[in-house]
Amino acid sequence: MKSIESLNKKIASCKKCPRLSVYIRDVAKNKVRRFKDEKYYGKPLSGFGDVNGKLLIVGLAPAAHGGNRTGRMFTGDSSGDWVAKVMHKHGFASIPTSQNIDDGLILKNAYITAAVRCAPPQNKPTREEMDTCFSFLEQERKILKNITTVLCLGKIAYDATCKLYKVKPDKFGHNKLFKYDTIKIITSYHPSKQNTQTGRLTWVQWSAVLARAKKLVIS
Repeated sequence: MKSIESLNKKIASCKKCPRLSVYIRDVAKNKVRRFKDEKYYGKPLSGFGDVNGKLLIVGLAPAAHGGNRTGRMFTGDSSGDWVAKVMHKHGFASIPTSQNIDDGLILKNAYITAAVRCAPPQNKPTREEMDTCFSFLEQERKILKNITTVLCLGKIAYDATCKLYKVKPDKFGHNKLFKYDTIKIITSYHPSKQNTQTGRLTWVQWSAVLARAKKLVIS
């Protein structure tokens, strides 16, 4: 792909995974009550951020009523709140919130993407769906030429990143750092409600991950 814009258009029009394609459009049509008056995006999501940045953040997939609704990853849900707040604290984001695509959020020295571009039912994409979507991650890597550090949010993101950089996965854990000749990879628990509301991922732990990422990209 020649540019991020042309890649993003290709992503938005993708319908290669029938199950996901049907699901995201069904969710967009049959909205939850709290968002019944909003128009859902309901299409595969591209990444967003600073194309010249050194930090790449890889998530699992858009949330059904977060990114699938707002049209931007980590936007309009609790995970997005945690991501924006911590990125602002450590100088990667212009504002500490991520509510909608027109909220003025600008990322600095960082780009956010995901292993899968459509919200999957129960947040569980199939292996075939992950493999089908992988080419988008490969194309992003070719465009994002300055990436030196990747922060993986969850094991699926970590596995996809290892495949992307052709390195052998190690045992996944929170705030682990893996250094390779071509890339530095940090792993973190995903800031999902399942992790943040149960205490598996605390704010202190989450902030420490971004502090570590910041040191790596400015070193």
